Amino acid sequence: QLRLVESGGGLVQPGGSLRLSCTPSGFTFDNRAIGWFRRAPGKEREGISCVANSGGLKEYADSVKGRFTISRDSAKNTVTLQMNNLKPEDTGDYYCAARGHGDRSCDGFSASGVYRYWGQGTQVTVSS
Repeated sequence: QLRLVESGGGLVQPGGSLRLSCTPSGFTFDNRAIGWFRRAPGKEREGISCVANSGGLKEYADSVKGRFTISRDSAKNTVTLQMNNLKPEDTGDYYCAARGHGDRSCDGFSASGVYRYWGQGTQVTVSS
């Protein structure tokens, strides 16, 4: 079964940091772009970041730009999302998503329909 597994969520105070990780099961991240989404309570799912297959091109939503950093480690077959200076509005469920094999770019990165595989999500709560 092809799936993604996220980890690293938790409870953190405002201004704190968390590091989310995403690993695939049953396939590899080779030759595809990987994205992160989140769904805040009562809101629509939001695409927040993407890293292209090369690892050099990265996209961010304005809401996280300058605070979040996405990276990929091909050797470890892992994509991470480093989240700094977290705010209460960052609270939500965070999902990793992978495009189909050969879809290497981050074009339209915030559209959920361009991703083929999804994780179950990991919860992030930012609260004092």
